[in-house]
Amino acid sequence: MYAVIFSGGKQYRVQEGDTLKIESLPGDVGGTIDFDKILMVGEGDSIKVGQPYLNGGKVSATIVSHGRHKKIHIIKFRRRKHHEKWQGHRQNYTEVKITEIKA
Repeated sequence: MYAVIFSGGKQYRVQEGDTLKIESLPGDVGGTIDFDKILMVGEGDSIKVGQPYLNGGKVSATIVSHGRHKKIHIIKFRRRKHHEKWQGHRQNYTEVKITEIKA
C-alpha cells in the first residue's frame, strides 16, 4: 500500500517503512506526526483519489531526526563590472519514518 501526502508545499509518495526528509516540522525526536492531507492511496490495481484530500485518511510517522541539508551557493555576477556577490543557504529538514497508512 502506498499514499501520496502533502506537506510543506510538496507532494511525497510514501510506503510503510520509508524514511524521508521533509520541510522542518515541530516535534521532538521519537514523537509521532499524523499527516491528514492525503491526496491518493493505492494498493495494487485499486486507487482512491481525493478531491482534493481523502476523507478519513491518515498517515502516521515517527520523527527520526532534525537537521540541515548541505550548503548551496548562490552567486550573482556581472561581467566586466567588477561586481560579484556570494551567498550561502542551508535548509532545515525533519527526517521521518512512515509507520502506518490508513485509508
